[in-house]
Amino acid sequence: MRHLMSPLDFNTQELDRLFDLAGDIERNPGKYAHACDGRILATCFYEPSTRTRLSFESAMTRLGGRVIGFSDAASSSASKGESVSDTIRIISCYADICAMRHPKEGAPMVAAEKSGIPVINAGDGGHQHPTQTLTDLLTIRSLKGALSGFTIGLCGDLKFGRTVHSLINALVRYSDIRFVFISPEELRVPDYITEMLKAKGIPYEEVIRLENVMPQLDLLYMTRVQKERFFNEEDYVRLKDFYILNSDKMALAKKDMLVLHPLPRVNEISVEVDNDPRAAYFRQAQYGVYVRMALILTLLEIQV
Repeated sequence: MRHLMSPLDFNTQELDRLFDLAGDIERNPGKYAHACDGRILATCFYEPSTRTRLSFESAMTRLGGRVIGFSDAASSSASKGESVSDTIRIISCYADICAMRHPKEGAPMVAAEKSGIPVINAGDGGHQHPTQTLTDLLTIRSLKGALSGFTIGLCGDLKFGRTVHSLINALVRYSDIRFVFISPEELRVPDYITEMLKAKGIPYEEVIRLENVMPQLDLLYMTRVQKERFFNEEDYVRLKDFYILNSDKMALAKKDMLVLHPLPRVNEISVEVDNDPRAAYFRQAQYGVYVRMALILTLLEIQV
């Protein structure tokens, strides 16, 4: 039995197979419409989510399976004090696979250690968000044709953004990639990441102004400033509008640059950018369904 706790749980060859499967699902959805007949996915979400939870539910439904679960801790036995370990033992009696989101780092790992079914980390605090990273990688590979040979700018909350940390750690396994970190001083990428890049000899730069680097980017990964990660309202209000991507900034970019965003956005991408053909964040959400379908099939060892 295998779990997914981190994007690094799959080597690059396994990722290639996963993405090939996701591509086949995209092209031939009918072929997989009954692949999970009789199987049940449990979605155990201890903190709010729209895209991730519904994406998992859509993925399992499209495979012919069913979904049970809860959408916040208040509607689960956690509100009575039940531990994650006990919850997953019970869920293992009811479902064949589980997707878990939890505000505490490492909680899905604790669940996996006690689980009788595969567990997928659907986000744990500011730590990991592996299925979002798989979505990002599939989007880049599908739209750019490869996972190598590009400059990617990551903009916004690089300190608390788990999607950013996971994506960087996944991309460093591919060749000829250069990182540009765009953030205010208070939200810079953690030191452990820059130290890792230095140790691996991977080029990066840290800047404050987005306009200064737009012309050199092949990909721009925007993030929101996350209110739920801040300890005080004053700091959040001061930083939440630090970057707003609009048509003027897009005019500085390459004609084939792509804009990605893990969503939800607040106002860091102006709605006027939505009509730009380089805006790929809604297509990115669709790729998230395909990659989660492929992941469910892989972890359940179902071949079609």
